[in-house]
Amino acid sequence: MNRFDYRDAKSPSRRRSAKVAALAAGALIGTVALAGCSAGQLSQTSVQQSAVDGAQAVINNVALRNVRIRAVQTGDFLRPGATVDLLLVAVNQSPDVTDKLVGITTDIGKVTVAGDPTLPAGGVLLIGPRSGQHKKSVDGVENADAVKATVALSKPITNGPNYDFTFAFEKAGSVSVAVPISAPEVAPQNEPPGPA
Repeated sequence: MNRFDYRDAKSPSRRRSAKVAALAAGALIGTVALAGCSAGQLSQTSVQQSAVDGAQAVINNVALRNVRIRAVQTGDFLRPGATVDLLLVAVNQSPDVTDKLVGITTDIGKVTVAGDPTLPAGGVLLIGPRSGQHKKSVDGVENADAVKATVALSKPITNGPNYDFTFAFEKAGSVSVAVPISAPEVAPQNEPPGPA
């Protein structure tokens, strides 16, 4: 006669508990492994910037947007003695403190600012003509003051590298910006393409 000893048999609920525990441990190990794969990684979109040509900077309440040198380069370099325009939009983010641009310096030449560089509280100062500014930079800005800034080059410059400029404001302080060269925007021609 075969006797069955119930003490040696595992109950179905004990077997189910063991399977659930094994699955939970596997899920935990998988989660940790996946989290470890992305540790220290930056997503591509975390460092993307707005689609304007120039550089950006913020110093206290003043934001500099679309900072760039505007020049047409026909050779390998723009040579010393040439004069190029500096363009940017300065925004005073303070609602009650007026500021003033007191100087712009760079090691590639002497910067001359013509006009009143006062930056009104909550206002905008265009450096360079409104027509030379990128459309996104001046959308919604109706009554911005404008000044002209030119750089008389003492060193050769070329497209590709950025050039260091320091902007000094009376109240906000100073900030250095690596500034690229961009060509002037050209209005599209309404001519049909030539024969191929």
